[in-house]
This record gives sequence, structure tokens and C-alpha cells, in this order.
Amino acid sequence: MNDYGILSVLPPVIAIILALKTKQVYVALVFGIWFSWLIISDWNILDGTLATIEGMVNVFKSEGNTRTIMFSALVGALLLFIQYSGGVEGFVNHLNKLIQYFENKHIGYSRVIIQLLAMLTGIVLFVETSISSLTVGTLYRPVFDKLKIPREKLAYIADSSSAPTSILIPFNAWGAFIMGLLITQNIENPFRVMLSSIAYNFYPILALVILFIVIVSKKDIGPMAKAEKRTRTSGKLMDEGSKPMISDVITSLKPKEGIRAKSYNMVIPLLTMVIMMPVNLVYTGWSKVENADSFLSHASKAIGNGSGSSSVLYAVIASILVAMILYRSQGIMKLKEMVNLILKGISELMPLALLMLLAFAIGDACNELGTGQYVANWSKDWLSPEFLPAVVFVISSFIAFSTGTSWGTFAIMLAISIPMAKVHGTELTLIIAATLGGGIFGDHCSPISDTSIISSMASASDHIDHVRTQLPYALLGGLITTMLYLILGFAMI
Repeated sequence: MNDYGILSVLPPVIAIILALKTKQVYVALVFGIWFSWLIISDWNILDGTLATIEGMVNVFKSEGNTRTIMFSALVGALLLFIQYSGGVEGFVNHLNKLIQYFENKHIGYSRVIIQLLAMLTGIVLFVETSISSLTVGTLYRPVFDKLKIPREKLAYIADSSSAPTSILIPFNAWGAFIMGLLITQNIENPFRVMLSSIAYNFYPILALVILFIVIVSKKDIGPMAKAEKRTRTSGKLMDEGSKPMISDVITSLKPKEGIRAKSYNMVIPLLTMVIMMPVNLVYTGWSKVENADSFLSHASKAIGNGSGSSSVLYAVIASILVAMILYRSQGIMKLKEMVNLILKGISELMPLALLMLLAFAIGDACNELGTGQYVANWSKDWLSPEFLPAVVFVISSFIAFSTGTSWGTFAIMLAISIPMAKVHGTELTLIIAATLGGGIFGDHCSPISDTSIISSMASASDHIDHVRTQLPYALLGGLITTMLYLILGFAMI
């Protein structure tokens, strides 16, 4: 491999700067990929451009990358299935009955219970952050309004229970995406490494803990405390002059007319996907295990050796097939309707698949340039290994805050932080966790975050008010996380 020196750092740096200036992660990643191949092609524009195209094509040479992209697209079909079948509406109806029961029987605790139910709903819908935020906001808004809970609090619950849960329960597109990025860094057993990093992914854990404490203790801080006081004293759900974002999201789909809403039309397909994930891990890793003492020992070792990308792809396909059989047996949809819905769902998640393609491509290009290795070697002389986890967390947070996307941050930072961890001798899972947690933290603080925007829309809250009231809680979690990474940085070296 050629030694490109400091030139190897320019493409990701330029990609970050472009993302900061334009707020267009796609454009930034494409330019970063092109500039990488321009350097590799010895500044020949034609060769560099053609190499850029081939670099994107070569993403599909990796079976893991291809499976990950396919999985992400098929999740769109599953999400539309559970909405169009009336599964989400049926689930919502059951929750409304539960809410009404607690309101009638335990009126003094109704505000706390309803907020906890909203948080629980966001956690249960870990399969995708957008559907989680949308469901929590649209479901609980009428009840929150009735009990005079500010719209800012609903948006905070919707936002802080979505992304943290999706990354802590990685049986979804998040997990597949992260595994794909780990594969590009030549990480063996990426699924096992990703699961091991969860124990050190402090910010998402703290975000959920802080949210729970805020709800149960009824103690708010900063602008949220003022919002609660305003609503209790005046009954106003928003500040004077605030403009709510109306819930009108393209990806939402109304249930089919004339059918009865049944919650199991959502629960059964989602459970199928979650259950089939470990089953597929055992299946794909079974032949790789030798000298196991028992069936359980063989199965546990097989999970660690299974293919994560294959498992999530097989799981979502199984879920879609189960949903098709379930809906056809009830006469909800015919085969033609289901095929059209699958195609529509795939098309709606094409932007996500494109982001994955570009993320994998810039990771490959940075590997070809030796970007991560250069940064790691350069930092070895001045950066103490003890500070590396905290530094990685802060840098990832800044990038995610500035770009509004945690996924783009993962794509850029993992290609740099993993080689740095290897050179400095820092625990790999700790650095991966710091990178991922920083992406979530920065995303929570960012006013251009898509998840925050959707949370504001679904909750009909003023978006800036949502960001402003959520920020103190996010900063508290981020500060504690940074301190924990400093402590572990010294303890684990």
C-alpha cells in the first residue's frame, strides 16, 4: 500500500467540512469518495472519477455490505405492512384502554404512568427510529394535552426513547449498518464485537436512565421546568409565539379502509424478526464450531461465529413472509397488494440504502488511503492512550451535532477510531462504543437531526423549543459519559 501521508486525511476532513457548510451528508460523502480516488489516481481527474464509480460498484463485492443494504430496504416493506394492516392502530387502541384504566383508577399517578407508557412504547418499537418517534408522538399527544403535559415533554420522550433504544437493541438496520462498517475495518466476528461494545455505550444508557428519573421524580431542569410550570399554571401547551410542527410525514401510511385494527398484526411480524435473529445466528455459525461439549454449548458458540448480516436479512425476510401469510389468511390483502406494498416500502427507504452505499464506499476509500493508520500513527506521539475514549466521544459528538446524522458520523469516525485503538493499544470495544455513543449524543443536541425533527412533528411541538428543552438532559448525559470514558481510559490501559 502506498504511503499517502497527510493527503490520506484530507478526504474525510473535507467531507466533514462540506457536511458542516452544506448540511448535505450525501453530497459530502460523494465528494469525499471522489477526492480519495483522485489522490489514489495520482490527480488524474478522469481516472479518479471512473475509480469513484467503480469504488461504489465494488461495495457490492462484499456479501456483508450487500446483505446489509438489502435488509435496510426490506425493513421499509415491513414497516408499511404493519401500518397498512391496522397492526399499529390496533396496538394503539390497546394502549388507549390501558391509559384510560390508569386514569380512572389512579388519577394521582396518571401523568407519570402515561409518560412511562410513552417511553415504553418508544422502547418496544426499537426496530426503526422514525416509526418509534412517529408512533409515540401521534399516539400520546391527545392524552398529554388532556392532562396538561407540555408538548416539549412529549417530543423529549419520543426523541430520547428512539435512537438510544435502536442502538442498544441492534436487531435492526442500525445493527446491520454498524456491522457493515466493522466489516470494512476487517473486524473478525463483528456481531460479537458490536454486542460487547454495548456495555460501554454509556450515553444511550444514560439517556434512558435520565428520562426515566425525570418522569418518575417529576423533577425537571432548565427550560423544561419552565414549560411544565407554564402548562400547569396557564394550561398553555406551548410558549407564546411558538409554531408547532404539524405531523405530516410522507412515510406514514393510513390503515386499509374497512378492516378491523388488530394489534397482533404488528406484534407477530416484529416478534418473528426479533426471534429469528438469534436463530439465524446459530444456524449460520453452527458449522464453524468444533469440539462442543453439548448442544447448548454448541449453540452458544455458534451465535458468536454466526453471520450478523445474513441473520438480519433472513430475519426480515421471514418476518415479511409471516406477515404476508397472516394478512392473506385474514383477507386483509391480496398478493398483488402485498407485492405493491413491498415495492413501495423498498422505494421509501432508498435514501437510507444510498447512505449505506456511500458510507461503505468512503470507508473502503479511506482504507485504501490508509487514513486511519496515518491518524493513529500521528496521534501516537502526542495523544495519551488514556484520553483516547473521551477524545473519540467528543469528536464524534461534534460531527453528529454539526451534520445532524449519527449514521454519517459512524461512517466517518469508525474508519479513523478503530485503527487508532489498535495502534494505541486501547480496548477496541470501548472505542467503538465511544464512537457510537458520540454519534447519538451529538444527534440529540442537533437542531438539524432528522429524528429530532420527526419527534417535533409527531408531537406538534415547536422544533426549537424541543431542542432547547431537551438540551440540558442531553448535556448532562454527555458530561457524565465523558467522565466515565476518562476513568475507564486510565483504568483499562
